[in-house]
Amino acid sequence: MRFDASSIRTRLMVGAVLVFLAFMAVAGVALQRAHADGVRAAHYARLQSTVYLLLAGAELDTSGALVMPTEFAEPRLSLPGSGLYASIVNVARSETWQSASTLGFTPPFDGNVPVGEWRYDTVRAPSGTFLTAGYGVRWAGQDKTGVRLVLSVVESSAAFDRETKVFQRTLWSWLGGAGLLLLFSQTLLLRWGLAPLQRVSLEISRIESGEQSEVQGVYPTEIAALTNNLNTLIKQERVRRIRYKEALSYLAHSLKTPLAVLRSSLGQPDQLADTVAQQVSRMDHIVQHQLGRAGASGATRFAPWLALAPVVERIRDSLAKVYADKQLVFTVDCPPDLTWRMDEGNAFEMLGNLLDNASKWAARRVSVRIWRDGDALRISVQDDGPGFTDTQAVLQLHVRMDEKVPGHGVGLAVVNDLVASHEGTLTLGASAWGGAQVNIALPAT
Repeated sequence: MRFDASSIRTRLMVGAVLVFLAFMAVAGVALQRAHADGVRAAHYARLQSTVYLLLAGAELDTSGALVMPTEFAEPRLSLPGSGLYASIVNVARSETWQSASTLGFTPPFDGNVPVGEWRYDTVRAPSGTFLTAGYGVRWAGQDKTGVRLVLSVVESSAAFDRETKVFQRTLWSWLGGAGLLLLFSQTLLLRWGLAPLQRVSLEISRIESGEQSEVQGVYPTEIAALTNNLNTLIKQERVRRIRYKEALSYLAHSLKTPLAVLRSSLGQPDQLADTVAQQVSRMDHIVQHQLGRAGASGATRFAPWLALAPVVERIRDSLAKVYADKQLVFTVDCPPDLTWRMDEGNAFEMLGNLLDNASKWAARRVSVRIWRDGDALRISVQDDGPGFTDTQAVLQLHVRMDEKVPGHGVGLAVVNDLVASHEGTLTLGASAWGGAQVNIALPAT
């Protein structure tokens, strides 16, 4: 496998190896130290037992001299150089007894231990390293007087070192084997866990090459949200591309007739001015309509949440200035905290065209109400004008076909396209004032 520092798999593997090695090192050292402490405590316990053995065999004669048996239950005390050595110091008589195992050897005995105190230590001497146990006692002799004795037992650390080394070798062998097994298992788990990401990557490559149109695989929950959003982006981009192509096609087709009329009018100079004015106005309507359709971005779950109340208020303030001569009364009913996932440009295009259309035809009053109905957004715009005479034709390129209101007709058609791009519905009807009413319902993305 090629090493790539930016790869998720490489990062997870490196991180897992480092964490695992740190854990194994800490665990191994802790186990090794715990075992060494346990073995050392066991050796000290045996040395303490040897001290008790010496106490059981020690006697004082009438003169207060120390008398020890020639044989002990611990045979190593009688074997020279056995590694176990014992000493008893009669402090009052400056008398020292040493076991037969010390013959030809000078162990590091501790002859100064307070009465009633145990002393354990690890001593390094020129002859080696030793584990020592010392005990001070006041011994009652035959004359009933107390005599201070210091008992000291010394053992070579060779057995202790050998035992701990065997454990260390076994411990690290097993930990190393377990570590290799766990790392192998971790590799398999990572490969299995990251397999869905690899499949997504392959599907995206096939989408780029045109072999498939969207992500089709079924993926775990953590990746399903990503693939669903990716499919949504692909669909939106495809719809946008189709909309641009259609707009260009419709534009080219729609402009053929006005251009043909202009060309034919070149031979009629007396009608040329009127014909040019009519056809230019018609072409302007066509261009506005098709550009509006092409520019509609449509619903997107990735758009930020947009507060609608400020948008409506800005449009209302602008239209109040444009139609100041009509002295229109605008009624806005929109909760200040109402937000919706919508591109700000689409919101201004949609609400602006609706209110502009109502303002053009209203006599005195225009109202807009925006509210949330469950998971849907609803918009209702009313005016007190003459109303719609044909609700089917009104959504075509020319609405109400009234030349007294310039540009009228393109607005609602653009709004209808915007609503359709958001997968919503637009319905036309009569208002409570007898004028026009436009109702829009947009589903949640």
